[in-house]
Amino acid sequence: MKPRTISDNISWLGFIDRDRRLFDSLIPLPDGTSYNAYLVKGSEKTALIDSVDPAHADTLMEQLEGIGKIDFIVSQHAEQDHSGAIPKVLEKYPDAIVFTTPKGKDLLIDHLHLPEDKIRTVQNNENLSLGDKTLQFIYTPWVHWPETMCTYVPENRILFTCDFFGSHIASTDLFVRDKSKVAEAAKRYYAEIMMPFRSAIKKNIAAIEQLDIDLIAPSHGSLYDEPRFIIDEYKTWIADTPGNLVVIPYISMHGSTRVMVEHLVASLAEHGVTAQQFDLAVTDLGKLAISLVDAATIIIGTPTVHVAPHPAIFYASFLANALRPKAKFASVIGSYGWSTKAVEKIAEQISNLRVEILTPIVCKGFPGNNILDALDEMAQRIAEKHKELGILQ
Repeated sequence: MKPRTISDNISWLGFIDRDRRLFDSLIPLPDGTSYNAYLVKGSEKTALIDSVDPAHADTLMEQLEGIGKIDFIVSQHAEQDHSGAIPKVLEKYPDAIVFTTPKGKDLLIDHLHLPEDKIRTVQNNENLSLGDKTLQFIYTPWVHWPETMCTYVPENRILFTCDFFGSHIASTDLFVRDKSKVAEAAKRYYAEIMMPFRSAIKKNIAAIEQLDIDLIAPSHGSLYDEPRFIIDEYKTWIADTPGNLVVIPYISMHGSTRVMVEHLVASLAEHGVTAQQFDLAVTDLGKLAISLVDAATIIIGTPTVHVAPHPAIFYASFLANALRPKAKFASVIGSYGWSTKAVEKIAEQISNLRVEILTPIVCKGFPGNNILDALDEMAQRIAEKHKELGILQ
């Protein structure tokens, strides 16, 4: 794809990756992704903001043909899907200087082996003149690495945000047109990548809201020509109060745990509590992560394998612990054949979650009426807890 005009003398470059289905060998990409770089031409100097994934560096180099001289390369984030093509750009433009944060400098040297003398560090709110355009660098640490920053062009009121506000979606729409589709993709992106850094994001949003912004240009996904749309979505996701939602990741080997999960879901519904169950044998983990953004309660359902939880539960518990959702309550339900330490093992796995642990329910063999009654009591207890939070009337 050829460069596309965003504003006067500001262009999109990059690659729309429709076929990629896994990111970092971990994150599902049901809608593909894009790697966005941007060219800003001033009356005196020209800057390239970010680059593309190394696998698509040749596409970026073709787009740069006929551009003329590039004086500056801005690296807002050192992760390779944005910085990985910088070495090739420097080969073509050996006089260019790379601008980044002090922490970004160390990471670019470590990950790309860039020459130290080609890198210049910038301070928070420092300006770089391109002539009739200005680049203002704004530190936004921990979205989602320690070195990340944004770049603001006040003359055009454009904020380049790299991963901040990004979405893994491959679309020929330069600007957001299908808000519902982009909202889900952006929420998935937030859930999988940004959720552990809610506190940092609150501070960073407060900083950028001081700017006069007409356009937000992330380095994944379409551009936001209505910036308030994505800012308000983020504010909802990072808010401290969760929704009236119970999320139940589970797996069942012989049906006992499934019966318990389905009974609990039905009982929660009778109490007015929304529940979403995810069978980990078939679940898209991105969908599970999206639900965790809003969950007030997490119930983990597991059978027992050699006294411990099912291995898929270990994986899901590890991810939940790493993502650190704002849930307030958690518990375990499940079954076993002859002995179990599933509850104890899961508790060890979710130590990062600041939750009140509700009494677990573990069944030997197939659940009988006593277990089903206990699940009804759990549903009632969860409803009471949600009412105390003010999220259930």
